Amino acid sequence: QVQLVESGGGRAQPGGSLTLSCAASGVSFNDNSMSWARQGPGKGVEWVAGIYSDGSGPHYSDSAQGRFTLSRDVAKSTLTLQMDSLTPEDTALYFCATVRPGGPLYEFDNWGQGTLVTVSS
Repeated sequence: QVQLVESGGGRAQPGGSLTLSCAASGVSFNDNSMSWARQGPGKGVEWVAGIYSDGSGPHYSDSAQGRFTLSRDVAKSTLTLQMDSLTPEDTALYFCATVRPGGPLYEFDNWGQGTLVTVSS
């Protein structure tokens, strides 16, 4: 059974940083591509970043490119998203997800409950 548990959310000021973590169980990063996604208030789900099971990537959305850094620890089954230069537009519920086998990074199979990020002054 796949279980994904996100942590690290909270409040940050514009220009600040936060680091999100996802602890995964029941899934091997060597066999599963992984992604981060978010859902802002009143918005749909937006793919943020992902990495393929063979380690290729990470790949980022245009909004995340240059500001966010995704990393994974295969041995610990931990996925991390370092977020810098945050703006109020980054306010959202962030969740990690396994990618549908054979699918693109923005098609999810399983996801966690998410961790809330609020960026405001």
